Amino acid sequence: MHMFQQLIDTLKKDPRKIVFTEGTDPRILEASARLLAGNFLTPILVGSEQEVHAAAEESGFNIRGAQIIDPETYEGMDEMVQTMVELRRGKMTADECRAALKKGNYFGTMLVKMGVADCLLGGATYSTADTVRPALQLIKTKPENKIVSSCFIMVRERVGDNEVLAMGDCAINIDPSEDELVEIALETAKCAKIFGIDPKVAFLSYSTKGSGKGEDVDKMRNACAKAKAAAPDLAIDGEMQFDAAVSPTVGQLKFPGSPVAGYANTFVFPNINAGNIGYKIAQRLGGFDAYGPILLGLNAPINDLSRGCNAQEVYSMAIITAALK
Repeated sequence: MHMFQQLIDTLKKDPRKIVFTEGTDPRILEASARLLAGNFLTPILVGSEQEVHAAAEESGFNIRGAQIIDPETYEGMDEMVQTMVELRRGKMTADECRAALKKGNYFGTMLVKMGVADCLLGGATYSTADTVRPALQLIKTKPENKIVSSCFIMVRERVGDNEVLAMGDCAINIDPSEDELVEIALETAKCAKIFGIDPKVAFLSYSTKGSGKGEDVDKMRNACAKAKAAAPDLAIDGEMQFDAAVSPTVGQLKFPGSPVAGYANTFVFPNINAGNIGYKIAQRLGGFDAYGPILLGLNAPINDLSRGCNAQEVYSMAIITAALK
């Protein structure tokens, strides 16, 4: 797909290393073999070298060129433990850190923190919480961010080009406040630009420009106003209903003069219920492929896979994750 080719071209100019926390998983090994064949992203596989090679041989995947790092034999473990103790600031002892670092999720996250790798992709066997928790504890949020949020990049093929949209936050924040919605909007817009989207950001609601009443409407309207003030150069508008956001006829009828209504491509949902339902409707009924959740606001790219993922999804998410750096 055109979008992925652009990301691959970017990575070829600036090769990076990505940690996979589940180095013996056949899906990870298949994706790693494809990445190595493309010569634009180096996998670091966490696990026993013997076990990783055995799993690759059993599945028939060529992983020559991948780095394999075993927490049990890692030469830099003492330094890693000391760094983690300092990061946890008294919340974990050295022994507790050493025990945690025997697990791929913590060990892989610390490889990113210490600059051995550029980014991390986990979750093929770990839960979302087990991928996000080490990232929050060790990588932490950027100085300007107070929360970790997420977005999905939605792609639908069409003749000559692809339709690409961004949707946030559909996976992390259950009921974000006005200020959190502002952060979600700005981070989703930044992410959208990486994927070639010129963001036109719609704050979604069951109301368009005051047509409905209620606390939820007020929240989206106020958040939209704050986002406009924080990023005056971005095209942002709301509150608006989804039809007003995507249909030029409806949008300009309900919200005349808006630079976003009818042309939105970056959507901010009021809560995780709406976001999760919305992106899945687009995926299942609208024919969009959904890539994500892409975690936003962290100091380094860390992303989570679905435990039901396949090798193609691992491959795609690895490219996306590396491109976020």
